[in-house]
Amino acid sequence: MDEQPILVTGGAGFIGSNFVRHMISHGRTIITLDALTYAGNQSNLADVDNHPNHIFVEGSIADRKLVGDLLSTYRPTSIVNFAAESHVDRSIDGPAEFIETNIVGVFVLIEAFRQHLGTRNGERSIFLHVSTDEVYGSTNDQAFKENSPYAPSSPYAASKASADHLTRAWFKTYELPTIITNCSNNYGPYQFPEKLIPLMTIKALREEPLPVYGDGKQRRDWLHVTDHCRALKTVLASGAPGHTYNVGFGHDIENLHVVNHICSVLDRLRPRRNGDPYSKLIEHVEDRPGHDLRYAIDTSKLRTELGWKPEIDFETGIESTILWYLENENWLRTMQADYSGERLGIARQNR
Repeated sequence: MDEQPILVTGGAGFIGSNFVRHMISHGRTIITLDALTYAGNQSNLADVDNHPNHIFVEGSIADRKLVGDLLSTYRPTSIVNFAAESHVDRSIDGPAEFIETNIVGVFVLIEAFRQHLGTRNGERSIFLHVSTDEVYGSTNDQAFKENSPYAPSSPYAASKASADHLTRAWFKTYELPTIITNCSNNYGPYQFPEKLIPLMTIKALREEPLPVYGDGKQRRDWLHVTDHCRALKTVLASGAPGHTYNVGFGHDIENLHVVNHICSVLDRLRPRRNGDPYSKLIEHVEDRPGHDLRYAIDTSKLRTELGWKPEIDFETGIESTILWYLENENWLRTMQADYSGERLGIARQNR
C-alpha cells in the first residue's frame, strides 16, 4: 500500500468517484468511505474495484466508531470530504437528513481527524472540505470572492455553510490543518440523473418534455468534473491550511442556454425520428421557492497562488459528457432503476 493513503468520504458519488479515479491514476492509495445512499453507487467505482491502491468501506461519516477505526487502521495523511446530501430540491422537501449528514457528520469527521492527527509524525496532513458556491447566495453584480459574506438561500446551502464554519473554526481554535474549497456547478461522467445535464439528456432521448424552472434565466458557472479533480489535487498538495479557494470555470451561463445547447448536441449525435429539433420539447414550469438567480465566483486566488486553471471549455465538455451518457446507457439504466421515476418529472437544475 502507498505510504500516504488518503481517506475520501462520499467517494462513490459523482465528484467523489471521479476524484478517486483521478488520484489512483496518479499513484495514490485511496480509502473510500461512502454510505451508498441514493446518489452514491459502488458501480461508479467498478473500474477500480480490484485496484491494489483502492479500499472501499461502506458507512456514514456520522458513525463515530467506524470513522475512528478507519483512521486508526489505515492512518491516512489527509481526508477529502465529499460526503453530503447535496440537492437543493430534496433539502426543501426534507431538510432533516441535510442537517444530520452535512453538519453532524462533518463534526464527527473533523473531530476524529483532530484526535488522530498526532500520529502523522510531521507529514503534511490536510482536512479538505469540499463545499459549494451556494453558501454565498445569489449575486446580481460582482463574482463572489473567498471573503464574501455567506447568505445561503436553501436548507442545503445553509447546511453546507454550517460545515464550512465548523471547518474554519477548527482551524482557528485547534490549529487543525483545514482547507475549504467552494466550487461551482459540476458536470461530466457518472453524474446522478436528477441533475440538469444528465436529466435533460435522458428526457430528450425519451421524447419527454424538458421542464425548465421559470424563465430559465438563472445563471450558473459550469465546471467539468475533471478540472475540479485537478484543482482538488493541487489544493491538497499545495494549498495553505486555514485558507479557502473558490473553484470554477469563471463564466456563468443561463440554464435555458444550457438546455438549448444539450438539445443542439443531441440533434447532431442522435437526431429525433420525426426530424424535429429537441428544443421543441422544452417547457417552462413554475419556479421553485427561493431560487437564486445567479451564482458567480472569482477563482483568481486559486489561479494566481497555486497555478491552476480549467482546461475543458463548456462546448467541448458538454459534448464529451453527452457522448459518455450515450455510450454508457447501461449505467444510466442502473441509476434510473435506483431513482424514483416520479422524481424525474421535473428538472433538478442546480446540483
